Amino acid sequence: MKVADIAPFFATLKAANPQPNTELEYTNVFELLAAVLLSAQATDVGVNKATRRLFAIANTPQKMLDLGLEAVTDHIKTIGLFRTKAKNLMETCRILVTQHAGRVPRTREALEALPGVGRKTANVVLNVAFGEATMAVDTHIFRVGNRTGLATGKTPLEVELKLLRRVPAEYMVDAHHWLILHGRYVCQARRPLCEQCLVLRYCDSAPRELLARQATP
Repeated sequence: MKVADIAPFFATLKAANPQPNTELEYTNVFELLAAVLLSAQATDVGVNKATRRLFAIANTPQKMLDLGLEAVTDHIKTIGLFRTKAKNLMETCRILVTQHAGRVPRTREALEALPGVGRKTANVVLNVAFGEATMAVDTHIFRVGNRTGLATGKTPLEVELKLLRRVPAEYMVDAHHWLILHGRYVCQARRPLCEQCLVLRYCDSAPRELLARQATP
């Protein structure tokens, strides 16, 4: 993607969705952290179904610990890798209580030290909860970055670093939401819905015949 096309690319996405946000349901920072931790290799819809009941009775690290591993495991058993995730969540809660006074830390280093929390999860929490200009590269962003030419790379980290360099500052805080939603609903993996794409004109992979058709008055 040409540098000159990047700003209008994001301006178009912003015009269609001025205030994008995560589709994970949460009411506090801990719930957000827990939901993102549980969302690895799972859909937001599936995570939300499980966490609605769980967060209703355990919406703090201490309440989650009080609930116990067996009960937590039972609540999230519909989510992929639920046993491992339950153990990670419980250990994360223990660390939050013993080392952070029950609060979610605001630094990348402290977040990534929590079990089950990698760079992507830390980026989501830093961005959504604390408003930092981070780029959480999931499968959708990785695909959109490579397919459009916005940020090509062989690894999520490579794509992330390119996006941090190429996305204009005024769009950075919301950029990962626009890219995720675009990948989830339009620029899909098996068959991208190019005929519905608002930013087709800026895409390196846009079908020529479709571009020609759109350009015809």
